[in-house]
Amino acid sequence: MEPKVSICVPAYNNEDTIEETLGCVLQQTYKNIELIVVDDNSSDSTYERLVEFQKTTKDNRLKIFHNESNLGMAGNWNYCLSLCEGEYLRLLCGDDLIDSDLIRREVEILEEHPEVEMVSSDTRFVGLDGSYGGTYKRYHKSGVVEGKDAVMFSFFTRDYLGAPLANLFRRSAYEKVKGFDSTFSYIIDYDFYTAIALLGKIYIIHEPLNFFRLRPTSNTSEVLGGSGSDAYVKEHELLVNKYANRLHLHSWQVRLSVWIRRLMIHLGDLYLKVFMKEKRK
Repeated sequence: MEPKVSICVPAYNNEDTIEETLGCVLQQTYKNIELIVVDDNSSDSTYERLVEFQKTTKDNRLKIFHNESNLGMAGNWNYCLSLCEGEYLRLLCGDDLIDSDLIRREVEILEEHPEVEMVSSDTRFVGLDGSYGGTYKRYHKSGVVEGKDAVMFSFFTRDYLGAPLANLFRRSAYEKVKGFDSTFSYIIDYDFYTAIALLGKIYIIHEPLNFFRLRPTSNTSEVLGGSGSDAYVKEHELLVNKYANRLHLHSWQVRLSVWIRRLMIHLGDLYLKVFMKEKRK
């Protein structure tokens, strides 16, 4: 009688990685899952590989959908979630990975702590060649923490809440937040998980149990590489203003948060260059 977990994979042009991503989900030690994959009208062979993977695995937990037209990030992510039947939900992009025991551990936490809306774990960076980089740690405290405290800390340091692969959340939280806000492009996930965190308490696991693939064409690489940094900063300002009243922030605090975000982008860019340089050696 374990609760069902829905893992959504909004896929787009992931022909080189999608099978590995789906494999890490189907190999979870926690078995009561449904794996929903929605191909957003990819221009490569992603959908064909999905169909072939389904024929090969013959796992009835896997459900594949294909959009006749491209819905974009917010549209496809929201569509994925609308198809879920589980009590607990997670999004996992079509090139990322999770530890084989992660879902079991997260479900146990949510079952033990009904006051917790979301569980987050640390992230390890992975290159396209499979080489590992550093670890991106979540909010510095461990265990049950106030979501509001994590949001405030993030606004004045760095984004500790974003990245879909890092979070498992309750269906009830999703229904209150009502999906991803299409106003955002670069920090759509940061906004969504901020809204969930502000519902109450969250739980932090300080172990690298999810793996983020660094790609030259990803939003993260675009921001850290410089071409999307200005747009990202503008979105961050919009994000902070969106929650300023709920957090009782003054205008000078909003400006400070934006300045810190710009600084952190530069530091992140330096890290990415070092990581890529090490890979080429």
